[in-house]
Amino acid sequence: MWGVLMSNEFGQFLCVRKGLQPITVSGHVHAVERVSKQIGELTYEKAERYICTLYQSSFSYSHKVNQAMALEYWFEFQGQMVKFGRQKKPKQVIKDTLSEGEITAMFLSCKNIRERAMLAVLAYSGVRPKEFCKIRRKHINFGTNELLIEAGKGNKDRYIYVSAACINILVDYLAAYPKQPDDFMFLTADRKFRQYRASCLRKFIHVLARRAHIAKRVYPYILRHSLAINMINRGCDIFTIKNQLGHSWIETTLLYLNSLGYGLKNCYEKFCPSYT
Repeated sequence: MWGVLMSNEFGQFLCVRKGLQPITVSGHVHAVERVSKQIGELTYEKAERYICTLYQSSFSYSHKVNQAMALEYWFEFQGQMVKFGRQKKPKQVIKDTLSEGEITAMFLSCKNIRERAMLAVLAYSGVRPKEFCKIRRKHINFGTNELLIEAGKGNKDRYIYVSAACINILVDYLAAYPKQPDDFMFLTADRKFRQYRASCLRKFIHVLARRAHIAKRVYPYILRHSLAINMINRGCDIFTIKNQLGHSWIETTLLYLNSLGYGLKNCYEKFCPSYT
């Protein structure tokens, strides 16, 4: 039976033997725990039937792959080498990003400098929500407009840029909310003043979008997507966007090119030769 002891032992195996990061370990442990609650004893036959049902479901591709990987690690932990097949990854398209005008409307809907500063960092840097929550005062270089992302996705550090407009907003924010170098830039607005969390960020962006009368679904990650799309529409090269977003593979960044419709049409019409 699955229990706390089993979770700890499996987690230790993933950490020590497989060298996985804590957040990945936690995800795989919880995935196997959920499957165990659904199918009971984790035998290969039951797991194979579960994977068959999972692959026929409407769950996202990443969810299916993560579940399959978690079970493969589980069987390896039990001394069995099991490898499930992988479905072909669907070609994705980034939909419903925010235009420059819509993001401007969100800035106009901010009620104070704290809200403007939070939106500015998200909109101008393209950081992931979890990276945003870990930004400290010392990570911002106000002379070079650089932002240090420590232990980002894949536990990698990187430098990215923000605009002069973003820096000016942050200067005003720090004048109102002074910070020591090691202080987090953003804390919760309640009386406990805790480190900002991704769940709070989702609520904040949802409220801003509603104030700005944006009908589409708006969430923190859409500002990351929108930065990439809006930079491409302005003529930015794909490698600059790759470095700004912290992608490990250029193929990930190329997804944004595949998602452009109107922008590519304008580019084509600009450079298309005239034959008649």
